[in-house]
Amino acid sequence: MVLPIVAYGAPILRTVCKDITPDYPDLAVLIENMWETMYNSSGVGLAAPQINKGIRLFVIDSTQIFANLDEEDKGKYPDEPGVKQVFINAHVQKLNGEEWSYNEGCLSIPKIREDIFRNEELTLEYVDENFEAHTKTFNGITARVILHEYDHIEGKLFIDYLQPLKRKLLKSKLDDISKGKVSVDYKMSFPK
Repeated sequence: MVLPIVAYGAPILRTVCKDITPDYPDLAVLIENMWETMYNSSGVGLAAPQINKGIRLFVIDSTQIFANLDEEDKGKYPDEPGVKQVFINAHVQKLNGEEWSYNEGCLSIPKIREDIFRNEELTLEYVDENFEAHTKTFNGITARVILHEYDHIEGKLFIDYLQPLKRKLLKSKLDDISKGKVSVDYKMSFPK
């Protein structure tokens, strides 16, 4: 089932999310709905707060980015062909490498894209959809997508990385999004 994506301005997007246990109600259905919602809205990642759930759960599919790369960009990133994965109770263990810039957007903040600096590599501790524990290092675009979604479960948004002047220039667009004055081709829910 395709769920509405929570728009900028909703308090849930500023909530530090809670770990869950294997008996979380209808978890498999929730994960399936998140995949469906993400693909329906042409996203490459989706975090639980974006569908109004305050839990440490996100899904990513960076393979889509690689599938759509221009020829001159192929072979440029170390994580090609990307990863499709579920992350539950994720906690960053370490950030490594240089910070690099990449143009990011967010389904909860439609029509705004900005160049954001993030570390090249991260080591993440998490459980998968079967609650098997992993500690794994990711790099390249996949690391970036993970860090973007990880920020969501920490109550952070990509616009938080922008300089104050840039944020000020975006204020009216952000206000419009929170008031529902934005046109998208996927379901959204707006703050009351």
